[in-house]
Order: sequence, then structure tokens, then C-alpha cells
Amino acid sequence: MKKPYQIETQRAVKQLAEMAADGNPSVQMMLPLAEMMGWLRKGVGELVRQAGLQLMDLMMQAEVEELVGKRSQRQEDRTTNRWGSERGYCVVMGQKVAIQRPRVRTTDDQEVRLGSYELFHRGEPLTETVWEKLMLGLSTRKYGEAVRQFREAYGLEKSAISEHFIEASKEKLKQMMERRLDKTRICALLIDATPFQGQHLAVALGINEDGRKTILGIRQGATENATVVGELLGDLLERGLDFTEPRLYVLDGAKALTSAVKKYAGDSAAIQRCQVHKRRNVLDHLTEEQKPAVAKKLNAAYALENYDAAKQALNTLHRELMDLNPSAARSLGEGMEETLTVHRLHLPMQLRKTIASTNVIESAFSIVEQVCRNVKRWHDGDQRERWVGSGLLVAEKQFRRVQGYKQIPMLIKELEATTSTKAQVVKKRKAS
Repeated sequence: MKKPYQIETQRAVKQLAEMAADGNPSVQMMLPLAEMMGWLRKGVGELVRQAGLQLMDLMMQAEVEELVGKRSQRQEDRTTNRWGSERGYCVVMGQKVAIQRPRVRTTDDQEVRLGSYELFHRGEPLTETVWEKLMLGLSTRKYGEAVRQFREAYGLEKSAISEHFIEASKEKLKQMMERRLDKTRICALLIDATPFQGQHLAVALGINEDGRKTILGIRQGATENATVVGELLGDLLERGLDFTEPRLYVLDGAKALTSAVKKYAGDSAAIQRCQVHKRRNVLDHLTEEQKPAVAKKLNAAYALENYDAAKQALNTLHRELMDLNPSAARSLGEGMEETLTVHRLHLPMQLRKTIASTNVIESAFSIVEQVCRNVKRWHDGDQRERWVGSGLLVAEKQFRRVQGYKQIPMLIKELEATTSTKAQVVKKRKAS
């Protein structure tokens, strides 16, 4: 619900637009050449900035004249009067610059807003500029020094910039978390969670049928548990994601993620456990001397195109690990079948490499780390979500289509066939 001052601001801007359209009045600006030469000695930018400030003043004076009439002219039906001026500001190139704004009051002593001034000092460009600069790596401490274009500019202190960023990042996060998914055709849903500054952030990323990638949502929790992931999936459901559609779910391997996905997509959901996470978990049980040989065999097994051959190679490695390190063998055996889902679906190698792991999200998290490197103190509340969400949006802008996107129709065809077969099996079991 809009507040009264917001309604008045919109009304003032609308009236200014109507005034400009009605008769198209002109605004003339005359600048002494000597003064212009002085500005030019400091660069063309200084000329543009100073001339722009004077043009703003002329626009406000023209609007006042339209509302009140020309000075020293008697008007019997006058409803508004000039009321001096006061200090205000405009937003130029992401910084506040002081200006004098004329005031107008009605005959019954009500302040009249000027549409031109409301346009000049709108806060949206300022908060957007702050967000963009901080995403590029500029710190709040050095913001004013880096972006100052006017000697008289203010509002560039660390505390002010932090407030603008909080406002902008909240709005960015809100927009991302409220995206409607009704018309989004997602063939693969990737979910990964990573520890971040003492908390776990679970991220859902969708691969569309055209191969484009989209950040769907994030959730913060103390641990990577089914409740956090369940809330993330529940939010996607409320925003319109259809979990009955055949889809590949690529997970980092945690049991919490698998149970949460099956709760929403059913026990027959096609789940691909991340091969990179599986390899990492197995190798963590081994000594430095043992890792190279085992890693080579794991890579060779997952590189095989044939499902039966890949499974046989993993089973052989599992038996070898039972003699070498039983803990590593148990890690490999746990959910091993789900690491071969892309093999079982007979996907071409190029597309298989893309969706056999959650590397796409890992890549996005590397960008998040770059974005957040200037944050020195982390506080409770939504700070982590805001920063991580902002970093993910930066990563999303850099996303390209997945490798092998032209092969996605084959994935959809295999998923539909697999889903149909599983449905028939379930139906026969119920009948018997």
C-alpha cells in the first residue's frame, strides 16, 4: 500500500508531464562564455555537471511559473503563491548534490510538491548505483573517494552507503524470491548447499528447456537439513513450479536433499547425485598416497558412456576399496546407483558432463565469494541472504547456456519414458 507522500509525488510528476505536453513550453539557458571556459579547463565532465545543475534550477522555476504565474503580475483567481526556497538535493551519478529548491504553497497554506524536484531527487537510481558499485568490488569505506564527481556532493559516507545497499539488496532479494515459475519450463533442477560464514546456504538453480540457467531461490540454515531444503522446495511449489513434470534433480549427495526432493516430486523422481561430491567424499577417507590412483579409477568409471560398463567399473573399485579402506568403500557404495542416473538415461557425453554434477552452482558460489570479500563483519539477520542473493544475481547475469543444450530434447524424452515406465510398475504393484 502506497503512503500519502508517495501518492502526492506521483501526482506531482504526472502534472509536470501534462504541463510539458500541453503547449510544450520551452526552457532557455544562457551561460557566460568565460564561466564555461573555466569549467572546460577542468574537463568536459565538469561543464556537463555544472550546466546540468543550472538547467535543473531553470526547470523548477518554469514549473513554479506555470503553477503560480509570472512575478509581479496580479491574478485575482490565484490559488498558489511562491514561498521562498530551501536546501534540497538531486541525485547525480550515484551521489547527492545540494541544490536550492523553490517552494510553493496554496492559499490555504498547503505545501505543493514540484514534479521536477521529485524527479531530480528520487532515491532509486542512488540505491541501484550503490548496489552495482559494491557488486563490482568497491568497499563502503572507499565509495565516496572513488565515485565523487562534485566537490559539494554529500551522502557518500560509509554509514549512508551501507544503508543504501541494505535497501537495494533487500529489494533485489525480494524480487528474486518472488519470481513466478508457472511458465518456466525446467528440465533439470540443481540443489546444492554450502557453508558460508557459519551458516549453510541452500541454493536451487534451474536449467530451462532452452539451456538457460536461472537462480530459483535460496534458504539459510544452521545445517544442511531436510527442513531447510523442504522449505526451499515448498517455496518453489507456491511460486508455480510443477513437481509432477518429468525432471532431473541434481543433488550434492546429502540424504537431507534426497528425502526433501522425494517428498515433493515422489519416490520415482529421477535423482542424479553429484559425481564431483561423490569423488570428494571418497577421497577424503584416503591418504595422500592413495588418492591419485583411486581418483584416476573414479574418473575413468564415470567417463564411460555405457551404463553397465560404468557400474561394473565402480563395483570393481568398491571391492578394491574394501581391502584398502572400508570407510572409503562404504562412502562409494552409498547412493552409488544415483550417481549413474545420467548414464542410465543414455544422455550424450556433452550434456552428461554438465548435469552429472552441481558444478554450475559451485561456479556461482565462487562469484559470491568474490562479491563478499570486502565484508569484514557478519551479523545475524538477513545480511548473509542479502549478500549471497546479490552475488548469485551477479553470477546469473554472467550465465551462458549449458554445454550440450541442443541435446536437452533427448533428456526430456528419456525422462518421459522413464516416468511412464515407473508409473506402470507402480500401477501393477497396486493391482497385485
